Formats: sequence, C-alpha cells, structure tokens
Amino acid sequence: MAVLEKKVYKQEDLILKISDSYDPFKLSLGEWEEFLDALCGQRNYQKEAIKKAVIYLAAGKYSSLTELAKENYEKSIVLQDKYKSFEELKDILQLPDKLYGTIDLATGTGKSYVIYGIATIMLGLGIVDRVLVLCPSLTIENGLTEKFVELCGNSKLRKYIPASAVHKNPRVIDANTSVVGGDICIENIHAVYETTGSSIKDSFSKSGERVLVLNDEAHHIFNKPGKEDADVKKWKDFLDSDDYGFKYMLGFTGTAYVEDEYFSDVIYRYSLRAAIDDGIVKNIDYVKEDDSSNIEEKFEKIYANHKDNEITYPEIKPLTILVTRDIKAAETLRKQFIEFIVEKEKIDTKSAEGKVLIVTSSPKHRVYLPLLKTVDQRENPVEWIVSVSMLTEGWDVKNVFQIVPMEERAFDSKLLVAQVLGRGLRIPEQYKTPQPKVVVFNHKSWSNKIKKLIEEVLEIETRVTSRVLNEGDRNKYHFDLENIQYQAKTEEIEVSADGKTFDFSRLKKEGIALESQSLDVVKSTEYESVKAGERPRIKEYALRIKTLSIDEVLDKLFDEFEQRDWEGRVLKLGEEEYTKEKLPPRKEIYSLIKKSMEQRGNNTDDVTEANVRRILTAFTPILRKSNKTVITKGDYVDSYTLYTKDMGNITISIAALRHNSTVFYSQNWENEKSGDEKDILKEIIEDETLPRSAVKEINPYLFKTPSDIVITSSEPERKFVEQLCREENAALMESWIKSRDMGFYEIDYSFRYGMPDSKTRKYKQGKFNPDFFIKVIKDNTVFVLVVEIKEDGDVCEENVAKYKYALKHFEELNKKVKEQRYIFHFLSPDGYSAFFKHLQDGTLLKGQGNFRCNLENEFETIIKTEEDLK
Repeated sequence: MAVLEKKVYKQEDLILKISDSYDPFKLSLGEWEEFLDALCGQRNYQKEAIKKAVIYLAAGKYSSLTELAKENYEKSIVLQDKYKSFEELKDILQLPDKLYGTIDLATGTGKSYVIYGIATIMLGLGIVDRVLVLCPSLTIENGLTEKFVELCGNSKLRKYIPASAVHKNPRVIDANTSVVGGDICIENIHAVYETTGSSIKDSFSKSGERVLVLNDEAHHIFNKPGKEDADVKKWKDFLDSDDYGFKYMLGFTGTAYVEDEYFSDVIYRYSLRAAIDDGIVKNIDYVKEDDSSNIEEKFEKIYANHKDNEITYPEIKPLTILVTRDIKAAETLRKQFIEFIVEKEKIDTKSAEGKVLIVTSSPKHRVYLPLLKTVDQRENPVEWIVSVSMLTEGWDVKNVFQIVPMEERAFDSKLLVAQVLGRGLRIPEQYKTPQPKVVVFNHKSWSNKIKKLIEEVLEIETRVTSRVLNEGDRNKYHFDLENIQYQAKTEEIEVSADGKTFDFSRLKKEGIALESQSLDVVKSTEYESVKAGERPRIKEYALRIKTLSIDEVLDKLFDEFEQRDWEGRVLKLGEEEYTKEKLPPRKEIYSLIKKSMEQRGNNTDDVTEANVRRILTAFTPILRKSNKTVITKGDYVDSYTLYTKDMGNITISIAALRHNSTVFYSQNWENEKSGDEKDILKEIIEDETLPRSAVKEINPYLFKTPSDIVITSSEPERKFVEQLCREENAALMESWIKSRDMGFYEIDYSFRYGMPDSKTRKYKQGKFNPDFFIKVIKDNTVFVLVVEIKEDGDVCEENVAKYKYALKHFEELNKKVKEQRYIFHFLSPDGYSAFFKHLQDGTLLKGQGNFRCNLENEFETIIKTEEDLK
C-alpha cells in the first residue's frame, strides 16, 4: 500500500546539491557574515541562497555545470531513476559547459536582495570585475535598478562590506554607459540587440571570463517565447556566445519550469510551500465544491469575496485578478464584468470602466500599463484586473487577495499555476501578522486538477504531526524545566605560548580528558532477503571493544618519549621538570592515567583505542604562535519555569521518511491519535514502500514521553531514541521529551567566524534548543539530563561554542535551582553505549565531569588549548 505520495519526483529531490565545505584560505566568505546579516535580516533562506551561489562560483570546486550535475548524479538515487544515464541528464542541461545554475526563489520572497548580495560579494572577492544583470522587460529593469540604487546607498549596509573587498561600493548603471571595473549594469534583454545606444557589445566582447551574468526571470531563457518577443528567443544564444565568452552565470526565477518539467540545473530552492509555511507570503484557499449554475452567480460570489476582503483588510485597497486564456476572452470578460458592476453598484459605465483594468500584450491595451504602478494606491480607482494567463512580470503589487481563473486553460500547467499564484502571494506591510490569505476561485469541475497542480507547485504533501498529550496514560510523563536568563558579552584578548616549557602541572592535577568507556556494545545489522515476500530483518550483536592495558599504553608512551626530538623543551609535572635525558618516573604517569580513567567511571585497567589516542596526544606538546582568543563575561539574571505541556507541535513530510527521518509511536497509538492524523499515521504504518527505519513501534510501558509520537530527523537522533526505549534504559528514567528545534528551551551562545588567520574575524550571537531532556530520580534527587545530538566527529567552532556556553548555562542554573540537578552532554552515536552504561551504574549522575564522550573530549581539547595559550 503506497498511497501517500502524489509525485514520483519531487522538485526538492532534483536540486543539484552544493557542499558547504570549502577552503577558507581560498574563499574568505566568512568575512561577509555581517554584510549578509544586514542585507537579509531574518530571511535566512536569502543568506543560504547567496552562500550556495558564491561557493559554487568562487570556491574552485567546479569548472562547469556538467561537473556539478555529474557529481550529483553519481550520488542521487532519484536522479539515477529519472535519467537512465548521466548522458541523458547532460543532454537536457541548457548551458552545460558554463558555470551556470538556477536559483529558484518563490515570487514575493525577495529575489532582488539575493541578486544584489551575490553581485556585491563576487565583486568584493575580486572573482569578477563587472556584473551584468539581465531581465525580460523594462518594468523589471526599472524595479531592479531602483532597489539596487537604494541598497548601494544604504550607509548601514555599506559599512559591513569587508575592508579587504576589491570593489567596495559598486556603481549601478544601464547599458547606455560604458561598463567598467566595479560596475553593476542592469538591462532588459532587448538592449543586448540594439544597434544604437547600447554599450553591451563594446563593454563585454571577448572579456566574459571576468564578468558575472545574473539573469532575472530566467524561465524566459528556456521556455518558448511569444510571437511578439523575438529578442527573448536570442537570450540563451547571447549567454552561450563565443563572442563574449561568459563563464560565471546564474538564473533566478520563481517558476522554474519548462512547461511541466522542473529545471534540471537548480542549485538552490526556496519553494512556495516553504514561503507559505514561514509566513513570508500569503496562504491560499481554493474551491473544492461550488454550486454556481451560471456566470452571474459566479460574479456575485467573486464580488462578495472582494467585499469581504475590504472588510478584513481595511487599511489597504484589496484587488481581484480575473485570468483568461487569451486576449479576446479577456476583452469579452471585461465587458461582461463592467456591465455587472454597473448594475451591482448602481454607477455609470465610465465609473465602472475605471474600476476594471485590462492587462494584455495587445498594443491597444498598453495605454493601461502605467496604471499598474499605482494600482495599490487608493487614489487609483482600479479594484479589478482582467489579464491573460501569462501575467505581466515585474509588478510589486501586494494587495491581490483573490484570483479567478475563468477557464481551465488559465491554470493548465505548472508554469502558469506558479506565475498566476505568484501575482497574488506578496503580503502588504500592514498585514504581516496574522498571515493573510488569497482566495483562488476556480470552477468546481477543475478542482481535482487544480488541486493536483497547486499541490505539485507548492509541494503540499501529507504531513504527520507530533503533539504533547495532556490527557490519557502518558499525560503522567510531563515535567517542568527551569531555564535561566543571562546577558553575555565577549571580548578578544591577546594570548601567547611558552616556546620552551610545556607545563603538565594542570594535567597532573585535573587528569587527561578521556571518554567514558563501554567495553561491551550492541550493534545491529539489517538483512534483506532476495526471496520475494520476505521483509528485511534486523539482527543485534553484542561486541567486545578492543583494548590495551595501562602498562601497554605506558610502553607506547615511553617509546614516544625516547624517540621524539624534544628540541630542547622542558616537560613540567607539578614541581618537577623533565627533559629527554631525564624522563618522568613510569609510576608517575601510571598514576595519572589511572586517575584519569577513574574520573570517567572507567574502573578497569582496560583502555579503549580512542582513549589510548587521547593519552598519547596529551603528551604531545602543541605550541602555537601568539594569537587571539575569546573570553566570555556575562551577568546571569534569574531562573524561570517551562512546562512540557506547553511545548508546541512539530510536523514532518511523508517524503522525509524516505531520507533518514523516523516516526516512533506507541502500540496504543489508535487511542492517542484521532481524525485525519489517525488516518495519516495508519497509512504510514501500513506503507510497505517506506524504509524499515521510517517507522518504529514501541511498547507503551517503555515509551516514557508525553508526546503522542516522536519524530527524529537524522540517524543519530533515531539511534538515541531507540536506546531510550530499550527496557534496561527505560527502567532508569521517569520520563523524557524530544524537544522542539525552535522556541521551547533556548540557550544563548556566541562564536567567532571567518578565516582562521584573519584580523577581522567577527562574533556571531545565536540560540540553540537542546534535543532531549531526560528526567531521572535517584536517592530522592531529581536529575535532568540534557542532551544535544550530533554526528560522530562533528567538531566545528559553532558546536564548540554551544558546548562551552551550555556547560556554563547549567552550572549557573544549578546554583539558582535546588529542586533539580541539571547535567548537560553533547553526544554522538559512538558515545551512546558508554552514556547508558554510566547511567545504569550511576556514574553519570555523580556530576558533570564524571562522564565525557569522544565528541566532548574533542571540544575540551580545543577549549583547553585556548586556555593554555592565555
């Protein structure tokens, strides 16, 4: 049974992915963080689009679109299924030999900011000398020019351009002026072919390798243009021309379709679905059933919707767009509707004509186009706009609250759906919240087709929701949490290293940063039978970890001491100093290792390989030149209580269950879900096409969480929940929650970003929500174990900062709150066995320092190295 997915290929699965990994010594993108923050504000999708584009163009990882496509094809099961060979995919790439890609940003989400950001950074980095921005019409050209001039003149934005930028303040011009270094030239495509007045040919011939070409409304490049638009037909030829030799090129569109086929070269996507979910654009209602028997009745309902919008949105003038299949139908409709308005409002024909604007490509209708510029204003009498399906692009009209496709043909492709909806999704400033909606008043007989088209364009799909239960048996698993408010400040100070003496006195006192060990671990293997009808099975294995004795570790260590060239350095242990000629006593190091092992609850002489490496590394002096480090100062304010009963919902798409996400549910789920949510979960459970890891049924006595279902978004999270639900672990805890990603339990942190050796590295403030809270009661004390889950080896500046700030956070919280004791840990899968072993034997609850996994030790090494250099 596989009834949940509406499409074989979802747009998100067809995107050509670009890794965030790049060499910061070659691409100093980190220096532009503050510029991006100032430009994009809270619109993180704009920042992501800009970064992806710059990494693609400037990191040196790819020389053409073909290379990127091939890399993705070799990794993507979806692409391999859609295209039977890479050559088949390459054949449909429009500009395969250029460093080209499309950025798909839904209409109304601020494409101009992204275009400007990419242009400014590429000029600043010196990758290109000039930028050419092309668009299909004078209307769009004027809008982009106005926006770019405004952004270039913004002094607040300009001050965040790094001092190292090659071009700091680009000049915004058109092709009537020669384009020189540092210029951004904005032109409509028609100017490219003008024989007089345009500098395009003179400015760019044979110099394209140092030019960035950014193409707005890029669907025009690859779709069949209208008969009247011969210049657009040549757009692609211009980009591909050897006369110019352009290398760096991007396209931007909110309608990335060639008819019904999604573009094959999209490198970033922020969909209409995401924009609606995030409240960036309006929500949509459309007709499912309608009992209108004639056009007059339909006009009445459309008119009533319009008047309702006037009441709902009184601070603006709401507009309605009526969409037809062609110019003749538009003229007929306008005449009919004017007659309706005359009768309905008891006004004269001339007044009614002033309210109903017609917009088409016909020369006789061009006289009305200037009215579009002011159509949002009350002084402009227009309330109704009649247009053909290919609506004029480049409007910045935000007051559209009703769209009426008069014929099925007006909505008969994904491209038209996206274009028509795009005209009505922008949100007026006065009605940012609550999120407004646009009504699509379609004919009821088209509802199924339009529903399918809209859902495919918006990627609306079945979603499953996790909610907290406030009644029933698992209501008892709720618990309260304490958080703390504080104001933190950071400052940078000079530090230096002692080049002659490496002081291990602190190491002798505090011990080596080892991880807590589990010598016996459980691993699982999934088997799939070749025989039809047999489902995969999972077998679990109990394994013994490979170890060395402490004496064997000492043999390795002293062998290192004797072989290494100490270069005249002195090793200090407490009051004693040692050199290569005078090694420290073996028993001294033995005691140190034994102490370090016991500190992590490792009450044995068996040392795992990971801890062997840590012991050897601890005695390898690492001396660095004078550098800077961050110190944190802050005032902790007061504590406050959070209630798991108030935790918000979380939803996930069914498609995500095919890509590492998992739904955990109780065997009593039928009593805990109701209505549509119950039906959805039932379908998920019965869908045999989903991976086995997508759904997990749990014994209700072991599912000690107040959530009706638990959703995990990665393999490490899934494996951790599986551990929480094992009988031996569930017996140790009262309850637990999988927290929400945003807005429930927040911890402030800051970290420094930018190139490692840069003098202009900046600090970034952030908040994160730990993944899990586990309530444990032992010896009449309530413990709350707070866990953040990451992949093995996920060591980065940001995670180190989260770890450091969270430890301080809970240290201060424990001073203020006596009813609960908080213990925080960063965990990755290679530390799960030891974590739960130490929970079972009680070591974990003895204090923050009595357990540490490999990932935390990586963090501690970085933190202590910085402290040692002070």
